[in-house]
Amino acid sequence: MENSVLLGLVPLGIYIIFCFTRYGQIVAVSLGILAASLIGGHSLMDVAAGIRGGLGSFLGYIGLIILLGAGLGEVLKRTQVVNDLVSMVTGKLNVNSQKRAFFVVMFCSVIIVSLLGTMAGGNAILAPILIPIVASVRITPNTMGVLFHGAGATGLFLGPFTPPVVALMEFTGLSYPQYLVNAGIPISVIMWIVTFFWAGYVQRVTEGKKHYSEEEVTAAGKIEWTPTATVRRATIVFLVSMISLVGYGIAIEGGSTFVLAIMLGTALLTGFAARLNMTEIVDTIFEGSKRLIWLFFFFVLLDPFVNFMSDAGTFEALATLLKPYVENGGPVAFLAFSTLVGVFGIPGAAVAQAEVINKMFLPLAQTLNIPMTIWVVVLLVGSQMTSFAIPEGDMQGQMGLAQSDDLKAMLCNGWIIVVFTVIYVIVRAMMLGTA
Repeated sequence: MENSVLLGLVPLGIYIIFCFTRYGQIVAVSLGILAASLIGGHSLMDVAAGIRGGLGSFLGYIGLIILLGAGLGEVLKRTQVVNDLVSMVTGKLNVNSQKRAFFVVMFCSVIIVSLLGTMAGGNAILAPILIPIVASVRITPNTMGVLFHGAGATGLFLGPFTPPVVALMEFTGLSYPQYLVNAGIPISVIMWIVTFFWAGYVQRVTEGKKHYSEEEVTAAGKIEWTPTATVRRATIVFLVSMISLVGYGIAIEGGSTFVLAIMLGTALLTGFAARLNMTEIVDTIFEGSKRLIWLFFFFVLLDPFVNFMSDAGTFEALATLLKPYVENGGPVAFLAFSTLVGVFGIPGAAVAQAEVINKMFLPLAQTLNIPMTIWVVVLLVGSQMTSFAIPEGDMQGQMGLAQSDDLKAMLCNGWIIVVFTVIYVIVRAMMLGTA
């Protein structure tokens, strides 16, 4: 029995180990498929059929949403709608103090990331616009790195059609308002508070020691965005179409199925308003999507990997190992443990992490009668906090955009966020026990 349990865990172990190597996630999931198929007795034809099934799976669909989100972002950049949106915000909020600069950076980051569905892409657009503005009030690169990472990530937690939100609603069956009330808003508020105060501390200890170049400081007074009539028209069309389609999608309970209509419809209407023809719009969408095509293939491969792991007994083996601890520790220990396993034990793309956590622990959660309103918090924290606990691509990317080399400041902010979000999970679990 013990040997069969260990054998069932081999595919998951291979996947986790290779995710941490230089070979990357595509190699990791491919080797995981190979190991799981061998243990489960699947033929090469079964593997091919599994990959074909992955193309039509929910995970494959999430991959397509990510591609179209990047394409929509490219349309907004080409039409200069993003520049216009940022100038509207910064123009209304006179940045004459450091605290106000914090607020402007965080607000703009949340809005743009939630619209584009990518933190790296959203903050990459904002950085050259906002850095000259905040430099005028002596905000340091160290502080900007913290602000970009802490605030930008929450845009992914709040947008109604960002990949993590769509995935978590699908996994739990919750509506968008239910997801926001129980997970999206509480976790975001925790991150905003921690980030705001930690950024203030970083600013105090680095001001006068670190600074942006003189060219960027003087550029702050020269930024005058005057949109053309075409750009302003495209901006208005984008806002009206996005708000209308999102509202309609929520009203008809379109869920994840309606996301493609929103992205394609908004991209087309915005492009036409900016006087792009159909070919130019399509080419722009493809241009934005191509850099993330690897992620689409990863999600297609992840579906058969998860299915083959199930056939190989991976999740049953894990349940067997954890059952005694769950029975002794109860819901609080189980929810804390499953969250921490997600944060520290399962690398990879966040949506993929959520899928693996859900497959690994959902049966035990159902046994303990854990409601989905709490389980969704475990999935969100367990899948999204890895990039705050470990200095991986997202953290390094935000440092680069901010022109910061202060990894210590980033990690401290990340670890404080991890601690408080895990405490939130534990508090929710304790409230469940007293209900």
